[in-house]
Amino acid sequence: MTEPEHPRDVRTDLVPLDTTSGLLTRITAELGTQLSLVSLNGTRRTVHTDHADQNAPTLVAVAHGSRDPRALRTVTTLLERVSELRPGISVRLGHIELNEPLLPAALASLGTGRAILVPLLLSRGYHVKHDLPEAAATAPRLHTRTAAPLGPHPLLVEALYARLVEAGWNTADSAARSTGVVLAAAGSRDPASAADVRRTAAMLSERLGGVPVLPGYASAASPTVPEAVRALAARGRHRVAVASYFTAPGRFASQSAAAAPWIAAAPLGAHPALARLVLQRYDRALAGVAHPAPLRLAATA
Repeated sequence: MTEPEHPRDVRTDLVPLDTTSGLLTRITAELGTQLSLVSLNGTRRTVHTDHADQNAPTLVAVAHGSRDPRALRTVTTLLERVSELRPGISVRLGHIELNEPLLPAALASLGTGRAILVPLLLSRGYHVKHDLPEAAATAPRLHTRTAAPLGPHPLLVEALYARLVEAGWNTADSAARSTGVVLAAAGSRDPASAADVRRTAAMLSERLGGVPVLPGYASAASPTVPEAVRALAARGRHRVAVASYFTAPGRFASQSAAAAPWIAAAPLGAHPALARLVLQRYDRALAGVAHPAPLRLAATA
């Protein structure tokens, strides 16, 4: 039995932040969020703790999947970090394509009970709106709820900023008139996805002290990353960094980094802010229950 996706409260989840200090204050508050145990690739890790909640819905992290072996390693590390933050919740991993276990198999392995699907995706789009509900429908004995995608969110902006600093960005670059940033994203034909990426670009620009940040896409949308680089150069911004708005390494991330005329940041990966955000999305979906009574299972054949 699949419940409709809990509506995103844009007014509270994406409150405009007028100053960098406001953003940092918001981030500090987010970092205090309660945080879950990980069972990877459909296996369960037994944790002996007095605080384990055996009745909590399983957190099913949904990754896209990639032929790049670094992607699975990165997602695994991310979920291990989630495990360290909050022992007590069983966490499974499912993929939309290309890697095992695929999401339908991950859900089937749960049998009956409750699960919250947390997409490790950074914006709304086809996968969130279609692939996840279709996969959930293949497990009719499991009561599922789908959390919102990870982005846009201030915690993602903090992770993007940290990756840029790791790549060589510093305070002087924020003040330089010649610098700019391309926010490299996967791309989607869904206008909601583009709106989410533009929102993240605006938030990152504020975090960088007003440095212009233009979205650039690896597929399905325009401008492409090279086109965005040229657009910044036409505005006198010849020292352009590429911020990698990807959860994990892969073909799109590598192609985007190769287009950077200056520095290219690594994908978000297992940054601590991402682990916290995964659990916040889980918590928000769980809190969407009108009454905290146990969820009913669908009738079985």
